[in-house]
Amino acid sequence: MKMNSKSNQQGIMLLEALIGILIFSIGILAMLGMQAVGMRNTIDSKYRSEAAYLANQIVGTMWVDRTNLASYDDAGAGNARKTAWINRVGSTLPQDLVDPTTTAPIIALAIPAGSTQATQATVTVRWKRPGDPTVSRYIVVAQINDSL
Repeated sequence: MKMNSKSNQQGIMLLEALIGILIFSIGILAMLGMQAVGMRNTIDSKYRSEAAYLANQIVGTMWVDRTNLASYDDAGAGNARKTAWINRVGSTLPQDLVDPTTTAPIIALAIPAGSTQATQATVTVRWKRPGDPTVSRYIVVAQINDSL
């Protein structure tokens, strides 16, 4: 019984081509996935750096305006500088449009025992990326010297 080698190998080239296309497609999908992760990380770092800048900006403002330090606390009445800063945070970082209170910045002042003046400020800048269910935070704790 003589076997024809041509008939045994029919379709092998087509099968090799299909396997090659499959491997190439998996590689392209992996590259697209890596690029998507890279873009997400870049956007996240942009938001973090903007939040750090904004938090340091209000801390610097409080250092300069130590006589009105109590007006920066969320429990206080507030002032024009704090209101302008809150508006800047809202226009710079993406906010939660459904419930804006979840992404509103928080400023908390701590008054140490035996003192009447707050000397520690905790600033929390929050934002929520579109389509992301989690709220991101950047927190700064700063010592504000009460002596001028």
